[in-house]
Amino acid sequence: MTIKEIKELLNSEEVNEEELIALRQDSRSGVQKLLQSYTRKQEKLAQKKTEFLTRFKYEREFWKKGQIVAGVDEVGRGPLAGPVVTAAVIIDESFDLLEVNDSKKLSPNRRWELYPKILEKAVAVGIGIKSPKIIDKVNIYEADRLAMKDAVLNLSQKPDALLVDAMNVPLDIPQTELIKGDAKSNSIAAASIVAKVFRDKLMDDYDKIYPEYGFSKNAGYGTKIHINALKKYGPTPIHRKTFAPVSNFYK
Repeated sequence: MTIKEIKELLNSEEVNEEELIALRQDSRSGVQKLLQSYTRKQEKLAQKKTEFLTRFKYEREFWKKGQIVAGVDEVGRGPLAGPVVTAAVIIDESFDLLEVNDSKKLSPNRRWELYPKILEKAVAVGIGIKSPKIIDKVNIYEADRLAMKDAVLNLSQKPDALLVDAMNVPLDIPQTELIKGDAKSNSIAAASIVAKVFRDKLMDDYDKIYPEYGFSKNAGYGTKIHINALKKYGPTPIHRKTFAPVSNFYK
């Protein structure tokens, strides 16, 4: 086989153990370099699989009892503009998206790639949204909790229990609160990605209405461009009046 053919073989998922043994005996330095690269990739993949399976730890406790568990997470507590968005996601043992992890650890492109796959693979997905008006009325923490409640209630199946990222949902359902839960539970991680992409899409739409503030780039967070636009044009209807420096305009 030529070096090019060997490279194509190793890049495919069809290489078998006999072929690997033969390649290890190939004296060409180019072949050995390709094998080293292939081995490193396989080791990384094996580690990723192990970590992924570990993140089913909490779900398995409920699955063993025949119970349905939903992961719940939020995005948008810190921005100066836009809503807070939450997601509740129910997955089962067939869920196999290895890339699913804490949304903050993933690139925007990877999140957008995973979003439709999660919607397809998940048993159920629910979304909750609370507007800046509600945030200003009840405070961001309570708005967050209410949005989580809506996300759970919007699921097509009622869960027996919830796994929540460091929050408590105002529902009479048993809950496990996990600090940095999106890095410990695949269902919370899936919820974090869904909430993040859903909110980013909303902010992209708002960017078309209020292009001066750079919402498609900053998602409503207080970047330099956003602050400068705020000083020049003042707040929009989607700004949070109780968040400084937006609040300065209402004194």
